[in-house]
Amino acid sequence: MFSSVWNFIKRHKKKFIFTGAVVGGVYLLGKYAQKKIKEVQEKEASEYIAQARRQFHFESNQRTCNMTVLSMLPPLREAIVTQLNSESLTAMLKTKPANKLEIWEDLKIISFTRTVVAVYSTCMLVVLLRVQLNIIGGYLYLDNSVGKSAASPLTPPDVQQQYLSSIQHLLGDGRKHPSPSLSFVCPLTCPCVSPGLTELISRVKTAVQSSLGGVSLKQSLSLLELEQQLIWIRAEVDSGRPLSSYMLADDEDILADQACGLTENDLVTIRLLNETRDMLDSPDLSKVLSACLNRGFSRLLDNLAEFFRLPVSDSAPNCAPDSLSAVSLPLAKIIPIINGQINSVCSETPSHFVQDLLLNDQVKEFAAIVYETFSTPQELQK
Repeated sequence: MFSSVWNFIKRHKKKFIFTGAVVGGVYLLGKYAQKKIKEVQEKEASEYIAQARRQFHFESNQRTCNMTVLSMLPPLREAIVTQLNSESLTAMLKTKPANKLEIWEDLKIISFTRTVVAVYSTCMLVVLLRVQLNIIGGYLYLDNSVGKSAASPLTPPDVQQQYLSSIQHLLGDGRKHPSPSLSFVCPLTCPCVSPGLTELISRVKTAVQSSLGGVSLKQSLSLLELEQQLIWIRAEVDSGRPLSSYMLADDEDILADQACGLTENDLVTIRLLNETRDMLDSPDLSKVLSACLNRGFSRLLDNLAEFFRLPVSDSAPNCAPDSLSAVSLPLAKIIPIINGQINSVCSETPSHFVQDLLLNDQVKEFAAIVYETFSTPQELQK
């Protein structure tokens, strides 16, 4: 029996050798495949965790942006009211002065100017802080990523502080402002103040004077006609210098001055400012800012529409109560309405106006682009 088995093996020896080789090869291949699959799974898990951590950091950064915008609105409103003080004119009118008409004309220009400036500057503030805090947020993510030395941060705290103090160019005020609540401190105490807001006010005031200077206080305007006036004002403002110049100083010497006495970190601060300038000058940001302005002025008109509604009992049968031309008001009555809109536009409590800007899809998408750009290691960008 054993001899017959042995003879069978000898006759099929080559087949057994081939089969053994195949089985062994399949086994080794299976082991190799298992190893590679495990490596891929571990790599995917690591990338997923890193991506989740990055996404969490990004979303946290956006919440910080929103809170920072709200904290900056009171000083912005105060700066606008200080430069466009309509309250003093209102107080003078109560004394029944001889030059009452002249004061009313000044009040007309100042009231429209400060409301238009409030819309522009609030939109600019939202966009500028979204850019700045996502640039810093991106660098902070890299600083906290695995393998990064904490001894050599890309943006040291004092650099962050001086970089963010450049917001004063838009705020137009040298006093201390609330600090963003990231992991850095931003007291904004730098005395180097550039007149971005002052220049914006001058530009808007010229446009308002051109549009409304010749309109009589007795002339009645419908909401549709008021909207047309705002369109003309916007067209003249937008046809001037780039809006980004009101948000951040574009002169290289001013950018250097904004380093405010830093020594070895001067170049880092100026690099951040230049990177911000590049972002502000990009066509994508121009579209985002334009979308914010369109939404901002649309919301402003929604607020004004509340004062142009016909009482239901007085509505004509063939006239819709919400028609843009259904009601007209004398310009003298519109002025106080316009004058008070700054309190709604620059409100630190989340109003519909501010929420529309903070939740704007284009703002969110641009913020993600900025964060992605500055949170990606440079070697991966090459």
